[in-house]
Amino acid sequence: MIQASDVKALREKTGAGMMDCKKALTETNGDMEEAIKVLREKGLASAAKKAGRIAAEGVVDSAITNGGKVGVLVEVNCETDFVAKTPGYKAFVQKVAAQIANSDPKDVDSLLAQPMGGGTVNDAVTEKIAEIGEKISIRRFERFEMAAGAEGLIESYIHLGGKIGVLVEAGSETAEIAKNPEFLTFVRDIAMQIAAANPAYLESSDVPQSVIDGEKEILRAQAIAEGKPENIAQKMVEGRIQKYFKEVCLLEQPFVKDQDITIKKLVADKSAAFDCKVSIRRFVRFEMGEGLEKRADDFAEEVMKQTQQ
Repeated sequence: MIQASDVKALREKTGAGMMDCKKALTETNGDMEEAIKVLREKGLASAAKKAGRIAAEGVVDSAITNGGKVGVLVEVNCETDFVAKTPGYKAFVQKVAAQIANSDPKDVDSLLAQPMGGGTVNDAVTEKIAEIGEKISIRRFERFEMAAGAEGLIESYIHLGGKIGVLVEAGSETAEIAKNPEFLTFVRDIAMQIAAANPAYLESSDVPQSVIDGEKEILRAQAIAEGKPENIAQKMVEGRIQKYFKEVCLLEQPFVKDQDITIKKLVADKSAAFDCKVSIRRFVRFEMGEGLEKRADDFAEEVMKQTQQ
């Protein structure tokens, strides 16, 4: 009889589903190595069947290369948090990030068609599906490369083991400042700010007019609902839109480490301290699984059901 402990051990080694692990052990009379081989073979055959499954777990990871001149943020999804936490899965995501950094694909489709190992990136994804027994998809990525002749630093910050990732490019007037450890600390602080405060724009001038108009209409409706006359409501809107900018624009936000100053003030203070103008050029923030449908089943419940069969 196949023991639940053996099924659990095989799942930990492969990341495959509990029932698949039990069947493989049964087929191989409990031989762990042969069971792993069976799972890989069956996984390759069934990878296409997994395409319709929900893959809303996963990892956000990054790669920084070329001395901080190139940076990548990528989200790779799988079906369960269990698999997302395994070392093998994380190593695969890091490999994908490095591929993007080195090859500069224009989108996910072109990335999947690129050579990797003895095949393509898509082949590597299929092989990983075979290994872990779950659907995997490279959902999105962003690649920053500093403009020729520009100085500064591209840095990343990964929060909660890959639940949130940030990529930020900061500029400096000289190469010496870009190499200064205090400048690196400053850029990392900015990345952590973005992770924590989730700004949508760098500054208020970046907010599209259509977005501002829509927000003003909402604020006006709120003021009218509070019983304010039209002329007072309009004045309230102008005040509240500034509060909106402080929420969604990075430079207008209070610094998470010192609420008495804004990020704009922090940048000015650092420029003075370095005796060199520094700036934040651009950023991107990924939150793993945002906007995706999640699986409703519970992993602990799945383990109980499968091991009892």
